[in-house]
Amino acid sequence: MFPIHPRNLVEWIHVWKGLPKGIFYLKDIGQVESSAILLCSTKITARSCPPVLLAGYLRSEKLVFCKPMLQSSVGDTARFIFRQDVLNTLFTTGSNPSHIVLIVIDDLGWSDVGFQGSVIRTPNINRLAADGVILDNYYVQPLCTPTRSTLMTGRYPIHTGLQHFVIEPPEPYGMPLKLKTLAQALKEAGYATHMVGKWHLGFFEWAYTPTYRGFDSHYGFYTGCGDHYTHERLGILDLRDNTAAVRDMNGTYSANLFTKRAELIIEEHDPSIPLFLYLPFQNVHFPVQAPQKYVDKYNFIKDKQRRTYAAILWKDTLFIFTTDNGGLPESGGYNWPLRGQKKTLWEGGVRGVAFVHGTMLGSKGVKNKELLHSTDWYPTLIKLAGGKVDNTPVPVDGFDVWETVSFGKPSPRTEILLNIDLKSEEKNKINSDPFYQGAAIRVGDMKLLMSCPNSTWFKPPELSNAAVINDKALHNESLIKIALYNITADPNEHNDLSHKLPEEVQRLQGRLEFYKKTATPPLNQPADNKAWDVARKNGIWTPWKSSKKF
Repeated sequence: MFPIHPRNLVEWIHVWKGLPKGIFYLKDIGQVESSAILLCSTKITARSCPPVLLAGYLRSEKLVFCKPMLQSSVGDTARFIFRQDVLNTLFTTGSNPSHIVLIVIDDLGWSDVGFQGSVIRTPNINRLAADGVILDNYYVQPLCTPTRSTLMTGRYPIHTGLQHFVIEPPEPYGMPLKLKTLAQALKEAGYATHMVGKWHLGFFEWAYTPTYRGFDSHYGFYTGCGDHYTHERLGILDLRDNTAAVRDMNGTYSANLFTKRAELIIEEHDPSIPLFLYLPFQNVHFPVQAPQKYVDKYNFIKDKQRRTYAAILWKDTLFIFTTDNGGLPESGGYNWPLRGQKKTLWEGGVRGVAFVHGTMLGSKGVKNKELLHSTDWYPTLIKLAGGKVDNTPVPVDGFDVWETVSFGKPSPRTEILLNIDLKSEEKNKINSDPFYQGAAIRVGDMKLLMSCPNSTWFKPPELSNAAVINDKALHNESLIKIALYNITADPNEHNDLSHKLPEEVQRLQGRLEFYKKTATPPLNQPADNKAWDVARKNGIWTPWKSSKKF
């Protein structure tokens, strides 16, 4: 598996003291500013070695600064995200197995990044994507909680009970404890596991919170959203350092807090121990807020919401980079030219922006069109780390797609269940909810939608004079009972083929019925007033059904 260890390549010369004559250290390194941190303890020169195979900081065809990284998941250009010297501390020493950094950007739309043709400037993202693998046929769930559960468990939401809507702060349920999380599996494989950012997988009991689900540390918030400066959700603080309340950061932008904590984790980490760093940022989720110095960079964008949204993306992230769902037009996020938005099963809600960047990739600078889903990260990363995928008590729905992502081999995945969220015929506690997504599945080129709220194509303001359409109006539109699209030929879902291809409709309906038989009922629970009482008493959202003292 690439990259090959230097000693397995021909014509390597190890230089232990000083540098070969004629090779200039700082010139080759380029952007290094810190003299306090050495890029490596071993300086290696190479002749006639393909650069793509080299593990380390390649700065010329003659010189590589490297301490063998063997399957390192953290790439050279990671330096564009955090401080140069901080990255050098971790990424040039390396380890085997890989360091893993998983970035989740909240509500990032299909057309909200530069490499998709957006006016929003994302130079760092563009650079990383261009030197990595862009995942062009990658799917997520249409909402926050369901997608985050797929990342942590590798299961479709119908198999975790998280298929309907999201977990609201006072609701007493969460991601099932019987399922081993990605963090727990990597911890068993010898990883240090750290999380910085948004959880949104339940917190009514301490057992459901990050530091009880496999993470060595968590700096961030439990609920689904909040003010980026006050760190409040519904007027109550939601910011913690592990389990302790953080009360002295009012006025500090959340992205800055999270980036600094991520840098600190990297800086203090022992590079000989493999690291899993999970960074589910609050950006670019509602409310639309960003520091004014970043907003000012986008004065050429006439729409104010869009301009602020663009600024949020300025501080972008690295390596495994994924959105959690489609963009929300009323908050400045767009999925053009795809149909639909966040909350829907149309392509604009579930076609995810994603790329992978790292020195271990077998191919780079490519756009991968193989079928992939967010559940696939779970088995892929665990196996890459040398761990064991636990298929109990519910089989994993994801596939190990490393060969597909890294080398462009055909995906083992031939279909994706996008969701089954149908209003039950029985009267139950969640039938009063006016919003159900319906059901949708993609099998090969074809996609079937059933009982889905209709949606349209939201064009960004810079492309038309059309005003942003309030998504609340869409809830009152008619349901699309059945629609069939060839997504490969018609990715924007303009041409419904259901009347022309009834056999295809029947075939995909059969697959939906198969999954429906395996589904567990939604875990949704009505709000518990005790949650409010405990939160107000403590001045912070707090697990309210645990014996642990605050």
